Amino acid sequence: MAQTRFFENVQKYVEKAADFTKLPKGLIQQIICCNAVYQIKFPVRIGNEIQVIEAYRVQHSHHRLPTKGGIRYSEMVDQDEVMALAALMTYKCAVVDVPFGGAKGGIKINAKNYTPAQLERITRRYTFELIKKGFIGPSLDVPAPDYGTGEREMSWIADTYISFNPSQIDAYGCVTGKPVSQNGIRGRTEATGRGVFYGLRQACEDKDDMKVLGLTPGIAGKTVIVQGFGNVGYHSARILQEEGDAKIIGIAEYEGALYNPNGIDIEKLKKFQKENNTIRGYPDAKFIAKSNDILEYECDILVPAALENQITKENAPKIKAKIIGEGANGPVTPEAEDILLKKGVLIIPDMYLNAGGVTVSYFEWLKNLSHVRFGRMERRFQEGANMNLVNLIQEKTGKKLSKLEMEKMVKGADEIDLVRSGLEDTMIYSYESIHEIWKKHKKMDSIRTAAYVNALGKIGEAYLEMGIFP
Repeated sequence: MAQTRFFENVQKYVEKAADFTKLPKGLIQQIICCNAVYQIKFPVRIGNEIQVIEAYRVQHSHHRLPTKGGIRYSEMVDQDEVMALAALMTYKCAVVDVPFGGAKGGIKINAKNYTPAQLERITRRYTFELIKKGFIGPSLDVPAPDYGTGEREMSWIADTYISFNPSQIDAYGCVTGKPVSQNGIRGRTEATGRGVFYGLRQACEDKDDMKVLGLTPGIAGKTVIVQGFGNVGYHSARILQEEGDAKIIGIAEYEGALYNPNGIDIEKLKKFQKENNTIRGYPDAKFIAKSNDILEYECDILVPAALENQITKENAPKIKAKIIGEGANGPVTPEAEDILLKKGVLIIPDMYLNAGGVTVSYFEWLKNLSHVRFGRMERRFQEGANMNLVNLIQEKTGKKLSKLEMEKMVKGADEIDLVRSGLEDTMIYSYESIHEIWKKHKKMDSIRTAAYVNALGKIGEAYLEMGIFP
């Protein structure tokens, strides 16, 4: 079987959506292409030997600056993958109205083969290479975590950048996804998974769409299978269970999958995974040796939250889920999507559904530029105003509130509250915008196409307003 080219898949989606726009063909070609591709090979001493590390940074679009996108550590990293992910970031940012161009980075390593000290050496050297070529900076290009990276790696990147730019007042804005103690923002770690929850919840609220699928409106009670139990998969499953009252019946990881039709306790499973470094042997679910087999189990919602190209033309005919929520980037190939759409499956696309990470990264970037924590200036004032209102109500009605009721009514919004509120509003508004486009065009086959039409309109308008086309 020929290898699916990820970037080519993204281009196909764009070209398909372009037919629903009035943008000039040349402008579409400009939007599709990557503006800058940087391939790096650098030596790093690992133990008693020197290894040559292959890495990339791609800036897909400069219609907005800075460019924005994560850095992944994976043996599967190659130029095609990074270009595709950078392109997706451009469209993703446009859909959720985040003023960034798309970018992406990758280092071709298996992080599990290196000690923390060795990973730090690799990360810092990679950052130095980006600094040399102007591929990082708060007004140029702002990385973030992705597959195989997290707060630790982002703190190394920030520290390295600041070491070379000690007088730059906004230097911490060079990267997002940092620890809170290093000028990060509360709620960033869970952001992508929480965005998946908000997006799926909004999709399930549409009575007409649910009627077509034979489902009742609302997320509560729906059966869910999640592929991937890393950051995105775990938080998606946890929040769907805790706040959405959905039933998580399946979890897949690289070493196998778990299935329990009565539901899996996500927090209990996470504790088991941390203690044993695997989900294998978890006592309260059936273990399935071939991880991807669980994708074909019956459920209401399937959330592929691992890597790209997981649902292909080979396994798409066997998929029984009624809704697919793309927590990962590019988990469904174009050929698979055609099969699924003909079966009546509702696909909530990656470029919208996993945009929670970049949305909260935007909030973190704003925090770094403003040099003030969200909620710091207004929370006490808000609590004081609420207290005055509560006291007035108690005085007029003669009814005394309990301590718990008082705390709930008086509480002012802190940073985590504002971050979650901003993310929720973004996901709701963005879904309604693309859903409206989908319903407006009778010949439009999917929400994905509607999302690309939405993005192309905003990006095209930005280019035209720049006046670069005489």
